Amino acid sequence: MRVSWAEPALEDLEAIQAYIAKDSNFYARQFVERIFDATIKLDVFPEIGRRVPEAEERVDVRELIFQGYRIIYLIQPENVTIITVIHGSRDLAGLEDKPW
Repeated sequence: MRVSWAEPALEDLEAIQAYIAKDSNFYARQFVERIFDATIKLDVFPEIGRRVPEAEERVDVRELIFQGYRIIYLIQPENVTIITVIHGSRDLAGLEDKPW
């Protein structure tokens, strides 16, 4: 199985990196690298993440939790696509346009 990143998820990472870089460019780069590293195992274990509560009955939408951030991904037959990376305090239930 292949792990890929959707453009909105990459934009999320850029925003996270820019925010952390206000204090430290080094730690900003390191944090983003660690998020990428956290997703590597999805190629072998795509169901390792928990089901996203806001996705209701969808079993193909899952998430990994990494240091307070939710890495939300979609499992497809031959691919795992990271669709968004958001802070854990954000409530997706109220969003009209959910990322999946």
